[in-house]
Amino acid sequence: MRNTILFSIILLFLFSCNKNKFTTAPQLKYKSVNTKELHRGQTLQITLSFTDAEGDLTDRIFIEKIVKPCPAGNGSFIDSTHKLPPFPSGKNQAGDILITYNYNDVNPLCAPRNDTAIFKFVLRDKAQNKSDTAVSDPIVIFN
Repeated sequence: MRNTILFSIILLFLFSCNKNKFTTAPQLKYKSVNTKELHRGQTLQITLSFTDAEGDLTDRIFIEKIVKPCPAGNGSFIDSTHKLPPFPSGKNQAGDILITYNYNDVNPLCAPRNDTAIFKFVLRDKAQNKSDTAVSDPIVIFN
């Protein structure tokens, strides 16, 4: 009985200490991708979620496409920024960001072979606070 009460108190304490998900620095998390194998004519859609306490995100997200080194020496392709759609500002902002690329936007750098790429994403707010880097699952881009 004594152990049950002690265990219950510990559980209650752990669940009552819920960390606030809104912080000064934006938070960015990778959620999903519509396909892990991208073929000609297809579209790649990557979904991210974000939170920001001040709601002062800039209108851009920074993206880097990283490919295992190609025989020709090409490795990374950087799309320095991607414009975000306008959204209402205000305290404790949260939502999803959908990044969409056509096949031709991410076509293989290592032709004639297929690429395996990951995408890295970073948000910045107007106070220059940066989010952690969100990283996609590996995506095979067929030649």
